[in-house]
Parts: sequence; structure tokens; C-alpha cells
Amino acid sequence: MDQIKIGKFIAECRKKNNLTQMQLAEKLNITDRAVSKWENGKAMPDSGIMLDLCNELKISVNELLSGERIKKEEEQKKFEENVLNTLDYSNKKINHTKLILKIILGAVIAIVGILFVFFGIDVFRMKNNKPVFFSTWGFSYAPPINLDVINIEKAIKNYLIEEDEKNKHHENEKSFVAMKTYLIEDKENKVYIYAWILQEKYYNENNEIIEDSGSSIPHKFEIAKENGDFVVTDYEIPRDGEYYERDMKNIFPKSVRDDMDKSQIDGTIEKLEIEIQEQVSLYFHK
Repeated sequence: MDQIKIGKFIAECRKKNNLTQMQLAEKLNITDRAVSKWENGKAMPDSGIMLDLCNELKISVNELLSGERIKKEEEQKKFEENVLNTLDYSNKKINHTKLILKIILGAVIAIVGILFVFFGIDVFRMKNNKPVFFSTWGFSYAPPINLDVINIEKAIKNYLIEEDEKNKHHENEKSFVAMKTYLIEDKENKVYIYAWILQEKYYNENNEIIEDSGSSIPHKFEIAKENGDFVVTDYEIPRDGEYYERDMKNIFPKSVRDDMDKSQIDGTIEKLEIEIQEQVSLYFHK
């Protein structure tokens, strides 16, 4: 069925009957946009108004579906062709509709499958007391505070302060530590902490708080648990100068190095310095 040919034929017959698209539409109780779509070959008239359309255009349904005037001797042949073409057109529309329904059904199944996977991941993480990735899905859930991490960081700070205060230059000198933890590795019954440490010493002289020394260095700590407490058993830091880059590669995983490289520009050092100053203020003005 040639929609373009049929559309041109409708336009031709309409004009021969001195009808505008609007006038034809009013006679058929439809919009002139529908008539325009027919004549442009973008749509076919519904079967429910075909007879009324043919009456207004003074043609037969056979001629409408053929898209041309038919001689009497060719009527039967054209009729049979139009029946077959109509059946073929109907089958194509049905197949097209089925294809759209299959696509929609496939999309729905895919979305449900993805949601099911997300749901499974989050339920697994909730059961293992880990933060969810996507949603709590209506469950009441709050990720637990990791007390081990807090206690490990506390043990590291105490260790560094105790080591630093073994060499005092002033009687009331005090060491302060702030740290940012980048990675915690648990392997071979040992825990390794990769962190950036800011450490500074201050003392009070004539009511003036004076900085004695300070350092800002990445550390790798080895942590063990003894009698229920976390203890620093060893640590590594990169050497200065020409050795720094090589030591960084040997001590720290690449992901940690990449994050540490940003510490000078992402506000990490500034944040650690603020923490130190808060500690200093609390200690010397208590």
C-alpha cells in the first residue's frame, strides 16, 4: 500500500471537489491536521471514516486504496490487490506494535534487574555493617561508627607525641599531632595505616605561645593489637631530597600517592593546621 500515492490522490480529489483541508475535515468531524497527514503520506484514514471520506471525494474505497481512478474492467483486479495490500499493511502495523511492546518489556525487565542487583548489594552491605551504596530501601539503618579506626588513630597520635617529647628544648614544651588517614590495610595479621601527619611543638614563654619545631610528612604505620589495645610497632617515612620520590613509590600504594599529591592543593594541610591550632589553644589556655 503506497501511502504517498494515496495521499496525493486524496489531495487531487479534494481539490477537484473545491474543498479546502479545513472544509473536508469539518465534514468528517476531524482536524485539518489529520487531512494534512493523509495528503503528505504520513498517515492513512481510519477504517471508520473511509466510507464517509470516499463519499465526500466521490470515489470508491477501491480507488482510495489504489490511489487512482479505476476503469471498470480493472475493478476486480484492483480490489484483490487492495485486499492483499491491506492485509500486508495490517500485519506490518501489528508487527511494529509487537516490536515496541517487546522493547518496552525488555527495558522494564532490565530496570527491574538493575534495581534487584542494587538492592542485593545494599542488603549485603547492611548485613555486614558497611555503609550502603545506593539506598536503605525503606529499612531502618545507620552505619556503625568504626571504633577501631578511632582507636588506631588515637594510638598513633599518642605514640608520636610520646616519641617527640623525649627530646624537649623547653620545660613546658608540648607536642601536637593532626593526621589524615588515606588507607587502612589488614593483611598477614597486621594492620598498615597510610596517613599524612602534621606534627608541631609549642612552648609558653612570658605568656607568649611560640612554635619550636614542626613537620608535615606522609607516614606508613604498622599496627598490632596487644592486650586489647592498638600499638604502633613500626613506621616508615620517605627520605628527603633525591630519595623522596623513590621512597614514596616503595612505601605507598599508587592510589594513596595520587591522593597525597593533592594534599597541598585540596586543603588537607590547612585543615590539619587548624586542628593543631585548636589543640594548642585548648592546652595553653585551659
